[in-house]
Amino acid sequence: MPKGQYNLIPLQGFPLEVGDILDKRAIAFWLATGFMLGNDSFYENIKWRGSKVKQPWYHVPVHTSLADITDRFAILFESIVREQIDGRKVLLGLSGGLDSRTLAVALKRIGASVHSYSYGFAGSFKETKYGKEIAKKAGWTFDNLEIPPGYLWDKIDAACAINHGYSEFTHPRQIAVLEDLSKKGDVFLLGHWGDVLFDDMGVPDELNFSDQVKSIKKKIVKKGGVELASDLWHEWGLEGNFSELLDQRISSMHKDINLGNANKNIRAFKSLYWATRWTTTNLSFFSHYAPIELPYYDDRMCKFICEVPEKYLTGRKIQIEYIKKYAPELASISWQSKEPYNLFNYHRHLSFRHLPWRVTNKMKRVFRKTVLKKNLIQRNWEIQFLGAQNDQNLRHWLFENPLLQEIVPKQIIEKYYEKFVNEDNVYWSHPVSMLLTLSVMLKNNNSR
Repeated sequence: MPKGQYNLIPLQGFPLEVGDILDKRAIAFWLATGFMLGNDSFYENIKWRGSKVKQPWYHVPVHTSLADITDRFAILFESIVREQIDGRKVLLGLSGGLDSRTLAVALKRIGASVHSYSYGFAGSFKETKYGKEIAKKAGWTFDNLEIPPGYLWDKIDAACAINHGYSEFTHPRQIAVLEDLSKKGDVFLLGHWGDVLFDDMGVPDELNFSDQVKSIKKKIVKKGGVELASDLWHEWGLEGNFSELLDQRISSMHKDINLGNANKNIRAFKSLYWATRWTTTNLSFFSHYAPIELPYYDDRMCKFICEVPEKYLTGRKIQIEYIKKYAPELASISWQSKEPYNLFNYHRHLSFRHLPWRVTNKMKRVFRKTVLKKNLIQRNWEIQFLGAQNDQNLRHWLFENPLLQEIVPKQIIEKYYEKFVNEDNVYWSHPVSMLLTLSVMLKNNNSR
């Protein structure tokens, strides 16, 4: 358990017991979203024991300048980081985004001892180039790690033992490298949830309650998830229409959040429910190997966000200004999502001046795919499910586990496997991932 106050998103409470009766309603919601809702578990008589979130969310904006807000953030954030690492050597993951770069600025300014790293896939974007450049300018040691194809299959039982199946297994690519990496430092400092706290939710501030629920549903439901959950809801003979019941459940969870601002409301919902059962579940892959610290989870950071005018959260303004002001040399490194631009000139990303770069970049991708016959690896499941050996392992778990077929009819498994293979593997990768996770969970729980 990390130091500090973590009422925002508690790290305890995963149900470890194996119950007698599977909770098929809970499993259907889990299949659709990728995480358990509320205090659900896989079993009817066992509930998630995480303490109720006590952090009060509110909306009382302090009307001041962006410069003043940025300076207040700097003092608070660096204080939290200093307290959390407490003189220990930090393991810092670096990417082309803002959350890890913001951590890098704080660590550099307080003079922390840091071993940094980035990981990417073979044949993917050059994700590690951003981290390497940040580490070089900060003067830190750096590991350029490549996640090998099919890494999951040798580690899938261990992955289930770590998070007990409460999230799908297409996400924890870090499990391929964390054991060795954890030996190079004392504590993982993680930037999780910064992207939620320090950005808007993409809706008008005055959005009504009904439309907020629609927005939340769109954010949490995965492609193909409602289709799979609806098929099984019908197969299991459960009452009602699954999609409508999902709307009702989200509405019930969201109804007590009324901060007078739609973006604040949705951010609070995500922090109270989604982060608790999704993000935190996957943090267990880090904490299994070494202690973890999470500056954005600190209650003081939550309070700070509640008092920031929403206009300063839109577009990640505070983090951008912090990096530019306190570490301009790091701000000058390209921002991955706005490449080739950095934090000083990223506004040009959508200008006509940028059009030639976009055209050239697309031509390179087309050439790679059509002439070189090499697809650009962009998603975790592509190195786990595609290719003959991966397919053999996937089919083994989907079609050779009688425990799975006891609750999911073979024709439904075949339906979604065929959709993934023959129709649209991007859209149907989530249902296949969830069926795989369910299969492994059932096998591991049965062996206890």
